[in-house]
Amino acid sequence: MEAQRVIHTIDPVFDGRSRVLVLGTMPSPASRQVGFYYGHPQNRFWRVMERLFGRADHTLQDNDDRIAFLLSERIALWDVLASCSIEGASDASIADPAPNDLTRILDAAPIKRVFTTGGTASKLCRRFDGAPLRERGIEHIALPSTSAANARMRLDDLVAAYRPLSDALREDDAR
Repeated sequence: MEAQRVIHTIDPVFDGRSRVLVLGTMPSPASRQVGFYYGHPQNRFWRVMERLFGRADHTLQDNDDRIAFLLSERIALWDVLASCSIEGASDASIADPAPNDLTRILDAAPIKRVFTTGGTASKLCRRFDGAPLRERGIEHIALPSTSAANARMRLDDLVAAYRPLSDALREDDAR
């Protein structure tokens, strides 16, 4: 497969109540096709969110439901990159990355923590956004990828690994 230049076209999800920001790397071809984040049916992100936030009824099936859920839980969602060259959905193939401007969200919402989904998103966030996050006192927490390519982690393992995200929101509620 040959690398192609991809420009991020999916809007971030956030509002003035958002308290945590979840950043992936770049929308996969499947996500770009459905016009929303974690759109590949084998990606476990939405199943992890359902389990973390007690949504056993599997209501996070379409984009509108997912947006409503994120906003109701005070979760902002976007990606680290605005563009890059990439082969398919392979983060390992990323070349010539250009970052999204996170101040778009950070200036509009009182974000306390940033969570990145996967090693490449974490590495790129540290590279492009480390100093701005530190300057604002925002903690960066790296989480594992929910991609089916991360087969070594079962769904239960991912839910446990993502618990700091729901804990961060509960801590914010306690203040």
